[in-house]
Amino acid sequence: MSSSYAKTRERLEHYFDRTASKTWERLTSDAPVSRIRQTVREGRDQMRAAMLARLPEDLTGKRVLDAGCGAGPMTLELVQRGAEVVACDISQSLLDVAKSRIPEKYHRQITFVAGDMLSDRLGHFDYVMSMDSLIHYKARDIAAALGKLAARTRGKIVFTVAPKTPLLSVMHVLGKLFPRSDRSPRIIPHSEARIANALRKAGVRGHLRPVHRVARGFYISQAMELEP
Repeated sequence: MSSSYAKTRERLEHYFDRTASKTWERLTSDAPVSRIRQTVREGRDQMRAAMLARLPEDLTGKRVLDAGCGAGPMTLELVQRGAEVVACDISQSLLDVAKSRIPEKYHRQITFVAGDMLSDRLGHFDYVMSMDSLIHYKARDIAAALGKLAARTRGKIVFTVAPKTPLLSVMHVLGKLFPRSDRSPRIIPHSEARIANALRKAGVRGHLRPVHRVARGFYISQAMELEP
């Protein structure tokens, strides 16, 4: 992978494992949050449901990668459908939250991995779910990541990007005005055409299609799927 991917991944690891782990633990719980964060919580719930709708209801015997699993809500729903899940996240802190929240009876179906979601050592999969774990990367890095995952995935990869909307474009520019130490890793908006072009340049084959968009307050996200 490129140096830009590695640098972004390093910033994300520091942010989610040290700076904001408690914030994300609270956001993904039922605890009261601010009105702004409540819209983010609701938007993420809507997006997760939309992504899961792209997979079969019965996933018994299927191996699924939850790439960037965070506190584990996607992992829980996948194992409840019968899947064997590799729950991977760069934040050990959030993985610990996932382990504590997911009922122990499901743990035999889950392999928890702290590290890079693109690692070859994770093996092969029937499906990959990547919710909001690629939204901080440049188009060429997203394409390269999808290429690595596609080479080891028999079925579809369902992932999200930040859509290129006027609001997100303004937020992207304004974010650069703050000192780096005072802001979370930036979200980079992309159009479908830009992602498709990056995939072509990277030689990644498959059918790319947009499947669902969620715009709930401060949460704006576009789900896509790449299918062989």
